[in-house]
Amino acid sequence: MILSASRRTDIPCWHAEWFMERIREGRVTVRNPRNPSQARQISLTPAETDAIVFWTKDPAPLLPYLDELEERGFRYYFQFTLTPYGSDIEPGLRDKQAIAETFCALGERLGKNGLVWRYDPIFFTGKYSMAWHREQFAALCRKLSPYTGQVTVSFLDFYKSMRGKGLAAPSQAQMEEFAAFAGGTAAVWGLSPRSCCEKLAMERWGILPASCIDKERLERLLGRRLSLKPAAGQRAGCGCFQSVDVGAYNTCGNGCLYCYANYSPALLKANLEKRSSHSPSLCGGEQDGPQTAPAREEKPGGEQLSWF
Repeated sequence: MILSASRRTDIPCWHAEWFMERIREGRVTVRNPRNPSQARQISLTPAETDAIVFWTKDPAPLLPYLDELEERGFRYYFQFTLTPYGSDIEPGLRDKQAIAETFCALGERLGKNGLVWRYDPIFFTGKYSMAWHREQFAALCRKLSPYTGQVTVSFLDFYKSMRGKGLAAPSQAQMEEFAAFAGGTAAVWGLSPRSCCEKLAMERWGILPASCIDKERLERLLGRRLSLKPAAGQRAGCGCFQSVDVGAYNTCGNGCLYCYANYSPALLKANLEKRSSHSPSLCGGEQDGPQTAPAREEKPGGEQLSWF
């Protein structure tokens, strides 16, 4: 089983202590995002968890626990999103220069196979212009390339939750101009450029489709072959392989204006107020409420939970 932590929230940044308590307990309760009264129990042991894929914009709170994770026998890599947007776009994050230093420190520890840089979502405004993105992307390539071998780019997809926030999906011309620049610039710095779930074909600029839950990367990490199927239930064009996600929507405090996972400010506030490291499920409360679906453990190599 590959554990995804998480597409739905920033577990390393906001829920590191909770996650480690679940690791120590050896199991986690995962709730159906479409029906939270339904829950299933996932076994979290090194024997049954082949690897963990962390998704984060700032893993600093998790870093003190990495020694323990490794001592317990867990293997992992990071999908690390680092963009140069300001606090008007990503108000819950630390200073970006400090986060960039965290990226470099993590890369020194894990090596290039253990860390993927994500530059996404990309959008353009009067403040965040094409020229600004070109300058910032080039500077980040220069700084981060010694610590990672890949940069994944993705353009903004517009969701209803973004209405009234001054954001818009880029035009075809904007996407093509930036893709051409990004592909060439990444190559100059020895980075393999990839694209995540993009309808725009970018191979002409050297940008191949990404696999974020990446079978080849996982096999290099583990030093053995894995039997994994393509992930079901993801967006069109997703190149990921099967995994089990242990996150929950409306639980991330980063506050990014473009976020699709925080769609209810009231639920987000309530969830962050009641979060507890003792909760079997993320922000579920210490007793975790009733389960209308019988709890069961997912065994290694099992199918991805159907309601995810």
